[in-house]
Amino acid sequence: MAKPAVIFGGPSDEHDISILTGLQVTRALGDVYSVYWSKTGNWHLVDSDLEAASFVDGVPRGSKELSFVAAPGEGLVLKKRPLDISAVFVACHGGPGEDGTLQGMLDVAGLRYTGTGQAASALGMDRLAFGAAMSAAGLPTLPRALVASGDESPPVFAGPYIAKPRFGGSSIGIEIAEDWATVLALKKASSYFDQGAVIEPFLGGSRDLQVAVRTYPFWQLSAIEAPSRAAEGIYSYDQKYLAWGGEVSGGRELPATLEPALEDELRRLSVRVTEVAGLRGITRIDYLEREGEVLVNEVNTIPGSMGAYLWIDPPVSREILFADMVAEAVSGPVRVFSVAGSDGTALRSAGTIASKLG
Repeated sequence: MAKPAVIFGGPSDEHDISILTGLQVTRALGDVYSVYWSKTGNWHLVDSDLEAASFVDGVPRGSKELSFVAAPGEGLVLKKRPLDISAVFVACHGGPGEDGTLQGMLDVAGLRYTGTGQAASALGMDRLAFGAAMSAAGLPTLPRALVASGDESPPVFAGPYIAKPRFGGSSIGIEIAEDWATVLALKKASSYFDQGAVIEPFLGGSRDLQVAVRTYPFWQLSAIEAPSRAAEGIYSYDQKYLAWGGEVSGGRELPATLEPALEDELRRLSVRVTEVAGLRGITRIDYLEREGEVLVNEVNTIPGSMGAYLWIDPPVSREILFADMVAEAVSGPVRVFSVAGSDGTALRSAGTIASKLG
């Protein structure tokens, strides 16, 4: 009988945090396939009752090798036999597990999966494109600019700046730069900027506000969190995870003390962000707030622990949150690719390939 498969790990900077999330999900759901995606990109069926320490040295003992076949009716295969999967629970943070790569593979294999789809996942991991999409939709957001290689021209807005990897999440690689020269130096020195860097104005006197939304069984907003920032003025990766034993956001005000009008504005904006970005499942939306003005900052389409710690008002257990995500995936259609118009007409009239080479 078909059952869910929980995929966690993956070749990502957030590999370890993904393991912690995945193990929470496997425990909460119960009868599942527990699938570990290694740092080298290999697939393994592992016991669902393992602890985090079992993964410190890599693939746990007793694991069974799987292969992934991106073809209809295939997917995760054990000894030439595809696992009978009702839906895949994607518990991967960062990298190919969150940027749409894995989602596209699952689409091609005809597998249903939790969370946001391929295109929207890619949008959520591209800070430049996401900011542009929010701005185009009329949502309030800070201006962002690409730090292009070989371009020495400063942006139209003045420093100080926050420099961020164009692709990524969880504050990894984010730096504050006082001036444009420092930005250019960071671009050359930091490996996190190898795939591109973006900058935005550093908004002094602002604070972070975070909230989770879920889209099943109906659209719902979690409690709002006001996380504390590090001394350097950003909400860092170490604060989010490492200082709290892998649990998310131990230092925080939750629920945040907000004026009713500000709460209403966050709800209104969250509905629009969900719609514009094409979000599904559980997503965390990050805002900046200063003197009552709220700006859309980023989205995290697969937040740590699936944002479960935020669901205290209304109170929703991990078991219900995760089971609802699976139910949403199972109830939806698999992605269908169209071949309309590919009827051979262009091939019959093409002539020889040699003639096209000039």
